[in-house]
Amino acid sequence: MTIRQFILKVRRKLWYYLVSSTRNKRIYPYIYKSYWHYLLHGTSAAITSDSCYFGARPNPGAGIGHQIANWIAGFWFAKQFGLKFAHIPFSQQSWETFLGFGDEEMTSVDLVKLKGYKKRLLPLFDEYNTKEIDLVKNIISSFHGKKIVFIAEQDQFYRDQFGVMTEIKDKFYSAKARIDDKLLYSSDYFNIAIHVRRGDIVVGQFNRNENLLMRWQANEYFETVLANVVQTIKPAKPIAIYLFSQGVKEDFKDFDRFENLNFCLDMGAKDSFLHMVYADLLITSKSSFSYKPALLNRGIKVCPKDFWHGYPQTADWILVDQNGVLDEKGVNILRMIK
Repeated sequence: MTIRQFILKVRRKLWYYLVSSTRNKRIYPYIYKSYWHYLLHGTSAAITSDSCYFGARPNPGAGIGHQIANWIAGFWFAKQFGLKFAHIPFSQQSWETFLGFGDEEMTSVDLVKLKGYKKRLLPLFDEYNTKEIDLVKNIISSFHGKKIVFIAEQDQFYRDQFGVMTEIKDKFYSAKARIDDKLLYSSDYFNIAIHVRRGDIVVGQFNRNENLLMRWQANEYFETVLANVVQTIKPAKPIAIYLFSQGVKEDFKDFDRFENLNFCLDMGAKDSFLHMVYADLLITSKSSFSYKPALLNRGIKVCPKDFWHGYPQTADWILVDQNGVLDEKGVNILRMIK
């Protein structure tokens, strides 16, 4: 790590502490230059997409699922505020190329360096809080006529990430990286992918970390979901199952009863992500790492009801309860698979 990188890391941590310690206090918006601009200049005519941009920075310290959530929030709220979208690249170039989300988009760096725009950070806001949304709109409006790239505060939350599902599918499937995609799947089988989240949340069971405990789902849950799916669907092709997780086979003895089961425990993150995207049926966990491939997947998705992001109310999304039980609607949809 260079001295410059170290300084930037320290500055980010100090800023994060300032934001988290003031977020629920009246003083909070005053820590932003953009808010002071609004106080000094007031609101103006509604800003249009011809003048300013909006983007959100993928958190460089987070996993790719988390980073995609950040990016999607920027893409979504740019539309909601009537602004153009400014792309901010993912922390790893390999993911940037793999996803293709930035293709044909202006980057915030190019806007600043080549187009003379200035960056302005916006306060966090609750998407369901009218007062906070109105404040952000007023801040944006105060910059009317100026060349500004508005940047969402780090980890700005957007619940129903499927709102941009069509756009990110178009980007992903048209990306140049698709030429190099390689899959273990055979077209002679109906391929089921199941993601069993482990890794960091296993540690959370011992240190009682609440943030990790809420993400935990036992093997029994996944075994039940998989069994219910396999017993319900009647595809024309034989079924092949691919289990994506971390650990060793001995950790998943409960799954030994399933035929044609393939363990993908050492597969890299991008390859695992890719296989979940292309599965004929994807069973997700309480994890952004399988929720994001589900947004790109063109097949059937079977997901836990109790999750912090929303799901589309369409036939290709089936929800199960905390015990892994399908409702009658889900069962009927699975029975229609040919």
